[in-house]
Amino acid sequence: MPKIIARRWIGSKAVYDIGVARDHNFLLANGLVAANCFNKSHSTAYAYITYQTAYLKANFPVEYMAALLSSQIGNQDKIQRYIATCQSMGIEVEPPDINRSDMHFTPLKDSRKILFGLSAVRHVGQGAVEHILQVRQAGPFHSLADLCDRVDTGIVNRRAMEALIQAGALDRLHPNRRQMIADLELLWDWANSRAKDRQVGQADLFSLLGDGQTSASLTTAPKAPPVDDYSSQEKLQLEKELLGFYISDHPLKPLSQRAQVLAPICLGQLEHVPENRLVMALVLVTQIKSITTKKGERMAVVTLEDLSGSCEAVAFPSVFAQIGTHLVPEQPLMVWGRVDYRDEQMQLVLEDAQPAHTVQIVEITLTPDQAKDIQVHAQLRETLKPWCGDAAKIPVIATINHPLQPIQVRFGPQFRVQDGAATAHALTQAGFPARCQSLV
Repeated sequence: MPKIIARRWIGSKAVYDIGVARDHNFLLANGLVAANCFNKSHSTAYAYITYQTAYLKANFPVEYMAALLSSQIGNQDKIQRYIATCQSMGIEVEPPDINRSDMHFTPLKDSRKILFGLSAVRHVGQGAVEHILQVRQAGPFHSLADLCDRVDTGIVNRRAMEALIQAGALDRLHPNRRQMIADLELLWDWANSRAKDRQVGQADLFSLLGDGQTSASLTTAPKAPPVDDYSSQEKLQLEKELLGFYISDHPLKPLSQRAQVLAPICLGQLEHVPENRLVMALVLVTQIKSITTKKGERMAVVTLEDLSGSCEAVAFPSVFAQIGTHLVPEQPLMVWGRVDYRDEQMQLVLEDAQPAHTVQIVEITLTPDQAKDIQVHAQLRETLKPWCGDAAKIPVIATINHPLQPIQVRFGPQFRVQDGAATAHALTQAGFPARCQSLV
């Protein structure tokens, strides 16, 4: 029996409860309103669930993250964000594998690895995955021909097979994805023909000899002429189309470690950043929509992506006129923008952008004693001052040679400089070894 409480009516809103189709405030004769008191019970339940999930994440991190990823199949943004969380936890998410992957994301025993679930591959339905797993119980697939021959092509259609190949699920059977796509052109008709023969009771000699001769029975499988594999960029693009994001690699991954000191906030964290805060991020442009305003000026709404997730960004006419040529899809880009909320939706208002390969850094080397000396700080400020300015973009980083591990510290945005090489020279002349180098 739910506990009933009474409170004085002061513009109270309608109260709703689980299992009740409509609000049920109870206005009493003395002017009080009674309602079911379920707030404390809800808070207790949520606190208990939070404790349970925190315990699982701390003590069974691989299993916990595998379950979390599986719960979000179909939500590409959250899967991408959780994969980034896995990477930060030292957990590797491996690409799908036709002989090892299950329906959902699977933790690998005795390792900090999670195997991608086959049902998370686009164009491969649940029925197709269930059939593949059922057929696989008789033994692993040894080749593309073996796979095509054993599955029911009415359940696992050709589009699903192409998706599995291009997503990398068959890489252990053959490393050349383009070659498998070419072979599939011939194997599909061959497999259908063999299936029809089996239906009418016909079989080749090798098949009649039993399961031990299965590999020999595949010698008649046709093969296409040799072709070169997809380029790394083509592989990544196909992975993104089929999985919703990059899995075997990422164009930003080689730069992420180095860029972290410049842009410590990733897109997956922007929802926790205060409004109007200026942020700097290393991103890819995945979509761009050009808009012409009523005044005839051009602006753009773009979708940005990094290793942790994606967000929408807007480049208003004055900014678009300066950075429009840099907004090229799938090219690493360093952007500056302010967090903005409209209709409770977060977006980034771009203020500047620069191709990642043109981003420069001025790096100063300091000793631990210099890093603690206030006079050294004042001397650094005076040395940097002539090179700073409102239009300056080049960040300055100090590397402190600590005995245990080098520490990198990024100077504030007010210390960005306009000429990296000249600033590095001035710092070296002042007794602070420095160099100007590229982010890439």
